[in-house]
Amino acid sequence: MVGKLVLALLAVALTPLVGGLLAGVDRRLTAWLQSRYGPPVLQPFYDVLKLFGKKKMVVNPWQALSAYVYLAAAVTSVFIFFMQGDLLLIFFVLTIGAVFLVVGALSAPSPYSQIGGQRELWQMLAYEPLLILVFVSMAMVTGSFRITAILEHPTPLLYELPLMFIVLGYVLTIKLRKSPFDISASQHAHQEIVRGVLTEYSGPHLALLEIAHWFEVVLVLCICSLFFATSALGVVILLAATYFLEILIDNVMARMTWRWMLRSVLTVGLVLSLVNILWLYVA
Repeated sequence: MVGKLVLALLAVALTPLVGGLLAGVDRRLTAWLQSRYGPPVLQPFYDVLKLFGKKKMVVNPWQALSAYVYLAAAVTSVFIFFMQGDLLLIFFVLTIGAVFLVVGALSAPSPYSQIGGQRELWQMLAYEPLLILVFVSMAMVTGSFRITAILEHPTPLLYELPLMFIVLGYVLTIKLRKSPFDISASQHAHQEIVRGVLTEYSGPHLALLEIAHWFEVVLVLCICSLFFATSALGVVILLAATYFLEILIDNVMARMTWRWMLRSVLTVGLVLSLVNILWLYVA
C-alpha cells in the first residue's frame, strides 16, 4: 500500500512534465507534417509560466472555482489510476471536472463562451457512453473494474478487445481536442482565434486549465496502456503509434459539426462496442 501511495504521488508530480512535453512534441510533429519548423518542445511550459505571471481577471467567482475543480478532478483521476483503483471511480471524477468546465464557460455572458460550453456538453454526450463501454468490456474480460485485476491479467487486453481500443481512440481524439472533434476549443492557433469554452479564461486560471488538460491527456494514454500491460516495450510502441496517429488525423481532417460528431462517434462507437462484446460471449 505504501509503495502504491509513493508511486501515485510521484506520478502526480511528474504528470505535468510529461503532459507538457507531449504538448511540445505534438506541436513539433504538427509543424513537421505542415512543412514548418515549429516552436521549441518546451514552449508549452513557457506559455504556462507566462500565464501565471499575468494578473488574475475573472468574470465571476464561479469561473475561478470551476478552474480549480477541473484541475483537482484531473489530478485526483491520475492519483486513483496509479493507486490502481476503480475505473468507474475515475470515470465519475473525470465527469465532475468536465461538468465544472462547462459551468465555468456558461457562467460568463459571452456568446462565444456560451456556445463553447454547449459544445463541450455535446462532446461529453459523445464520449462518455463509449468510455463506460470500454470499462465494462475490460471488466468482462478481467472480472473486475479495478486496475489491479487488469494488470494481473495474463494476456494483453488488445487481443480480446481490439475494437474497444478503436472506440477508446474516439475518446482520446475528443479529449486531445483534435480534428475533427475539436468543436468546443482547439489546441492550435491556426484553427481559431476565439477558443470556445476557454474564451473568457485568462492568466493563472487559463494556466490551470492547460495543466488540467495535460493531466487528462496523460490519463487517457494510461488507460490505453492497459490494453498491452503485459509488456513494457509493447506499451511504449502502442502509445507512440497511437499518439502519432492522433496527430496525423488532426492534420488530415477538418473540423466537423457537433451533429456529425454525435452521429458518427455514437453510431460507429456503439456498433464496434456491440460487436466486440458479442465476440466475447461467443469466444
